[in-house]
Amino acid sequence: MSLLDLSWRNMKRSFRLYSIYFISMLIGVIIYFTFSSLMFNKDILAAIENKENFQLGVSIASVVVFLFIIFFILYANSFFMKQRKKEFGMYLLYGMSERHIVWMVFLETVILSAISIVSGILVGGLLSKFFGMLLMDLMQYDDVISFAFPLEAIRSTILLFAVIILIICVQSYLTVRRVQLVELFRAKAVKDRPHRFSAWLAISSVLLLGIAFYLISRDGSSVVWQDYIMVSMIAVTVGIIGGTYLFFRQFWGWILGKLSGRNNYYTGNRMLWISSLRFSIRGNTLMLTFISLFSALIIFLVGFVSINYTVQILSAGKEFPNHIAFTSQDAMKQKQIEQLIETDHPITHHTRIDGLAAEPITDSAIAFGNSDADKTGILLFSESQFNDIVSVRGDKQQVNLKDQEAVVLLPVGAHPISFTEGNQPAFTVKLKEEATFRLTEKKNYTFLSKATDSKGDVGVYPSILIISDQAFAELKPGATLSPFDIYQIENARNSTALSHQVHDLVTETPGTYYAAFVDLYSIDIETSSLLLFSAAFLAVIALFALGSIIYFKQLREATEELRHYSILRKLGMDDDEMKRVIRKQLLFVFLPPIVLGLLHSWFLLIYPTMEEVKDYPQIKSIITAVLILYVTIYALFYLSSASVYYKIANPKNAMN
Repeated sequence: MSLLDLSWRNMKRSFRLYSIYFISMLIGVIIYFTFSSLMFNKDILAAIENKENFQLGVSIASVVVFLFIIFFILYANSFFMKQRKKEFGMYLLYGMSERHIVWMVFLETVILSAISIVSGILVGGLLSKFFGMLLMDLMQYDDVISFAFPLEAIRSTILLFAVIILIICVQSYLTVRRVQLVELFRAKAVKDRPHRFSAWLAISSVLLLGIAFYLISRDGSSVVWQDYIMVSMIAVTVGIIGGTYLFFRQFWGWILGKLSGRNNYYTGNRMLWISSLRFSIRGNTLMLTFISLFSALIIFLVGFVSINYTVQILSAGKEFPNHIAFTSQDAMKQKQIEQLIETDHPITHHTRIDGLAAEPITDSAIAFGNSDADKTGILLFSESQFNDIVSVRGDKQQVNLKDQEAVVLLPVGAHPISFTEGNQPAFTVKLKEEATFRLTEKKNYTFLSKATDSKGDVGVYPSILIISDQAFAELKPGATLSPFDIYQIENARNSTALSHQVHDLVTETPGTYYAAFVDLYSIDIETSSLLLFSAAFLAVIALFALGSIIYFKQLREATEELRHYSILRKLGMDDDEMKRVIRKQLLFVFLPPIVLGLLHSWFLLIYPTMEEVKDYPQIKSIITAVLILYVTIYALFYLSSASVYYKIANPKNAMN
């Protein structure tokens, strides 16, 4: 019998074991090809404005995907090899050399890889359309994405798995070479000895976690963060990592010890699953600690980029509320621009506002602080012009001024201030002559945004004072007027081409002001969408990797427990009771790390992050959705693991 025949016979005989390994490889191919094909999809590249940034971002993310997939498949192969130790021992006993065993593993891997690559590319091609449409939806583009199987993506996928095959061969050779013949027959690992647990260390784990959560929940302006930032950061780090480790090493075992000491310990099947968990704590501590901390990191990453995506969308309209705004042109050019806009995107509102150009006499910092605003010149607008624009936008930011009162407009994100009567700062500007105003309020509101072009924002915020109509009328004669035309249009998010055309016409005169909502929106939305998409994709891969760690470890333990469950079956345990024992045992392995991971990520997302975006009520909904999605996927791993564990541990269904 040739090695090829033997390899094929092995796969048919141990179909269940090989199917687990095959599914791992298939998932790896699907994930990598789906992600890689997006980078080379012509429809996506045609729709995106910033192609270079997109390809760079996807390239970086694909490297991370590559590393995760290698880890995922090699971990599956490690489980696969350990399950076959007895089989390899038989081959060595019958005279087969180590080289022949490695060659046999190579043939099996090539066969499985070939099937998984072909199947994975077909499935990945179908999924790439779905994910491409999802990416376009995130970017709020209406472009249609077709089915595509880019040759570049196919080549990179084949190359990836060629590398993986070589690594698997080396891993298999080292596994066979490192173990003695007598050890190859010991398919069962030595059972951990029961670990002794300390009540003090168990309580210490809770205290460490409590201290970390308390510090995280403190406001950034509190004493602990203002005066003791380094100590607080060290305490949080030690509290989370050390507390999590001690939680699984001591607290969890202490709880199980207390359960084993109760009167009902021998009632039902409690003794079976509790004793099994107590014996496995030492071997599972590092795994559960890693999964808990890494889960927190994944959830925090996805939650953070989801928040960033939402904030970018919501803040774009606040920072750039005018769809198109520019310095008023001569009558002929103004007509040409208006016809161009109306033809491409119907105009919903147009207004012209007149500003008075002035120079600051008083230190600009008194009015505008350290904000990103023009400090060399100031524009004065009347309250009626301001209120009209505010009404068109549907905002409730109207002002009511009299005499020499004035309102300062600060950029979005700056801290607004209202001054009480008697504490209103005086601010003097020079037009044709000097004029002094009393500042009643610093309002966080954009009237005219930064100047923009196709590459993004290229200027600073105009320094703007809103003054009473009476003061404006008195200062207007003899002052230098700065007129601006503001347009609101339909479907402004897809007006990139129009913005470029209008920009080219307006800026024929150097130094002319021009700003468009879409110039910043397209850049911000594409960047934040790619970050969210990549983070979500990586989170799914990482979740599979984390789930596989528990999954394969529990399957290996199921194989090792086969003899024990066989004895229990002979003592009268039926199928239903075996399933209940397995489910309870696995629940206490799967549940604690995800609960602790969710707790870590919730504190990290809600307190430091939410403090910065508390004005956006949608954020909590996004974080909750991320947590629910993560728990749902994790629950599927638990149910699948429980099902396969039962099939392995049940002597009637045991693998060969």
